[in-house]
Amino acid sequence: MGDFLTAHAAAQPDKIAVVDDRPGQPVRQRSFAELEASANQLARVLRDHGVGAGSKVVWCGQNSLGVVELVNAARKVGATAVPLNYRLSDEEAAYVTDHSDATVVYVDVAYAPLFERIRSDVPKVEHVLVFDGDAGDADGWMVSVDPLVAAADSTTVDEVTATEGDGATMIYTSGTTGKPKGAYRNTRRDPEQGAAMAAFIGYTPDDVYLTTGPLYHSGPGGFMASAQAMGQTVVLQHKFDPVDWLRLLETYRCTSTFAAPTPIRMICNVEPDVLAGYDRSSMRIMIANAAPWSFALKQQYVATFPPESLFEIYGSTELGVNTILRPEDQMRKPGSCGKEAPLVEIRLYDDQGDIVTGTGPEATGELYVRSPGVFADYYKQHDKFEEDHRDGFQTVGDIAYRDDEGFLYICDRKKDMIISGGMNIYPAEIEAALEAHPDVYEAAVFGIPSDDWGETVHAVVVRRPGSDLDDDAVREHARAHLAGYKVPRSISWMDELPKTGSGKILKRELRQPFWAERTGNV
Repeated sequence: MGDFLTAHAAAQPDKIAVVDDRPGQPVRQRSFAELEASANQLARVLRDHGVGAGSKVVWCGQNSLGVVELVNAARKVGATAVPLNYRLSDEEAAYVTDHSDATVVYVDVAYAPLFERIRSDVPKVEHVLVFDGDAGDADGWMVSVDPLVAAADSTTVDEVTATEGDGATMIYTSGTTGKPKGAYRNTRRDPEQGAAMAAFIGYTPDDVYLTTGPLYHSGPGGFMASAQAMGQTVVLQHKFDPVDWLRLLETYRCTSTFAAPTPIRMICNVEPDVLAGYDRSSMRIMIANAAPWSFALKQQYVATFPPESLFEIYGSTELGVNTILRPEDQMRKPGSCGKEAPLVEIRLYDDQGDIVTGTGPEATGELYVRSPGVFADYYKQHDKFEEDHRDGFQTVGDIAYRDDEGFLYICDRKKDMIISGGMNIYPAEIEAALEAHPDVYEAAVFGIPSDDWGETVHAVVVRRPGSDLDDDAVREHARAHLAGYKVPRSISWMDELPKTGSGKILKRELRQPFWAERTGNV
């Protein structure tokens, strides 16, 4: 089929492909022809450093032109691009880099010191290519790549035919419950499913995609890649800031994005007079995902942005996009994540391994998916893949049910479920109820040990600024919206919840002090 960037460069060479607009700095941008040329140049440099079909290349950096060029260059040479979360500790970064078997690292100069520190822990890495700055003197192991790219041939590299040994990406899971696993895809994205998904949501080549969150995460990165494949313009926000995000939205008349709840909550809570100063009317496709959006947050969003723009998807790094809840169903189906996305099959299995056929909250089961978008394997951890595999379907451990119209509802991750006095309790339901309180900014709920009940419900709450909300008020609100056994028995307060770079709450970190003296439940 040929490379899509090469095709777009031929068909619309002067159209802007990507914009990197940072406050206080000159705007940098590439047309499709310019991006094709720079990606070809970087592809040749990668080849000169031993990168070819099936090779792994770790990349690390905040959203930038350099990152976009690397993603395209790696695809052109048939290499597997492995994004590295720049927020990881040295130990975590070394684990991912070494486990991936990468021989080349491509890193923003701001994070080059990280690789200097972990050099002895990544013995397979032969070259560290530093972009957007000077690598300094590192015995030839660390190289400034920008001059090499500038001097390279910009003509189209020889097309690489995808084989079972080639990978589009390998994204490591966020590690909220343990060491991250490499979700490996060994072929290019399925074009039929991608086209069907784009048509169902209503994307067009004229859309302008605004990044909301880091591209190393599967959602923002995956939807950016889809935008480029469709020939759209991509606007990069280097580092998230809610007011700057509004500036970019208005300046470039952005029409689509993918967002976790955390940044959208921050945007919707910008001071009203500041928020009113930005035109938000261009947004027509907001993809809600990465972590569940509470109904209260959705209500805030539709009061702040065009209501017809809000889509929610359920999916994961491993399984891709599985369900879609359309704008017309957002307010009438609170708590639902929609119905199956195009070319996706979903089954719910009960604890006995039987397919769930009933409907309603009492007919829950573990959600399994079969589709062209499901990943191929956990890299070097096939046993973990097999653990989550059944009848050709795959799971990431979420519990769900259907209503009588076929809409799916995710109760919670199986491992996050609280069992108290023999009752199954799903934290997501409690969190949604708590966040409906006008003085609750956000909340996290989990089980803590109890000699009498096994576990009891504990809530960590973040107040809105200026609020004097207390334990009694939270419990009173919860009792008005939840069954008595779901009301938090204990409450603690924080100014901010710990999160991964993609916006998921680190419940493992919150649980740890309560379970420190017990094993197997953190």
